[in-house]
Amino acid sequence: MGESKKDEAPALHKQPSQEPGSDGITTTTTTTTTTTTTTAAEATDVPPAAQTGADASAVDPTTTGDQTPTAILSTSTAPAPTEPTKPKSAISRKPVPSTHLEVDKSRPQDFEGEVATDNELPPPEVLKKIEDYIVLDHDGKSHTFKSLYTGNNVSRRVLMIFIRHFFCGQCQDYVRSLSESISPDALLALPVSTFIVIIGCGDPALIEGYAKDTNCQFPIYTDPTRSIFDALGMKQTLALGAKPAYAKRPMSKSIISSIAQGLWALPSGLTLKGGNQRQVGGEFLFEPSDLVTPVSSPKDEKRMALGSPEDIQGGKTKGDCAEDEGSVEEKQVTWCHRMKTTRDHCEIPELMEILGVDGQGKPIEDEERWRMALLNRKGQGSSMARQMSELSRERGP
Repeated sequence: MGESKKDEAPALHKQPSQEPGSDGITTTTTTTTTTTTTTAAEATDVPPAAQTGADASAVDPTTTGDQTPTAILSTSTAPAPTEPTKPKSAISRKPVPSTHLEVDKSRPQDFEGEVATDNELPPPEVLKKIEDYIVLDHDGKSHTFKSLYTGNNVSRRVLMIFIRHFFCGQCQDYVRSLSESISPDALLALPVSTFIVIIGCGDPALIEGYAKDTNCQFPIYTDPTRSIFDALGMKQTLALGAKPAYAKRPMSKSIISSIAQGLWALPSGLTLKGGNQRQVGGEFLFEPSDLVTPVSSPKDEKRMALGSPEDIQGGKTKGDCAEDEGSVEEKQVTWCHRMKTTRDHCEIPELMEILGVDGQGKPIEDEERWRMALLNRKGQGSSMARQMSELSRERGP
């Protein structure tokens, strides 16, 4: 059986042939033909790639059965010219979506850094929009926002200081420093009656304790909905920022104090009602457009120093207040500053400067921070302080 299969195996004969190449070089090619099964016609039917020797392959000598051995070509010593490679067709790909995420800088992530805000003065249309927004006093009584800076028995110049939540130790240090440096009597002694109002964003039941802890001599209100904060462009962040001069306590003591105040408020259910912890504030100075206009009587101005909401409203609340519209003096914001971090209030020396109060405040032990507080100015705008100074010189002692 093995011998019969060996006899039937086709004999292979190699015949050299010469073919002229396209570049004039004669290529010697050895063509293997099958004497038993491959005819002359089939031998000439060799693929072009095989004729040039580009895809030469060896014959498997173990091929058996009905499989026909493949004719192979050996590569010549002189390479044959290859056909030019066709350019690959462009592969169409779907656009890959960008992995870059746009960051909303108006509401940055916690501790990301300073918020993207500015100190542009709010335009009259914004003040008109929010003049009837409601704020609450320490008794929970409602007052219009406008009634805090204009109306009967209200000082002609009012500095609005917006603080953070009522448990913020940094803002408490700020209000303490403010009360140590600027008194209501010093403000009422100015040529143009001036006063300060503080606005938070927590529960009104916390106002009385806040005023006691900070020795605050000025009236405190709250905007629990933070609608006025938002309308005036104040942002939200938890970034600390650089330590200011008014922050006299170490950060650790400030945090411990805040926690203690929160625990103290547990029985009353006010621990979580101090206000939005991410909300930061700012300072806005409301002044009349014309300095030379009638002013309130000194007696009425003295009554406002008591800090009572009824005093500021002339003994009237919002419900029964019937002011003479002709006597109401229109006000505008002439200077402002918006906080960029949680401890970025305007320093006390700058406040005294824009209010026109003599002095620079109480110095601190850290000389470098105090020097920066005296040199740097955060706010933007122009107050009536210079005009008031000129008016004082004209009047004489």
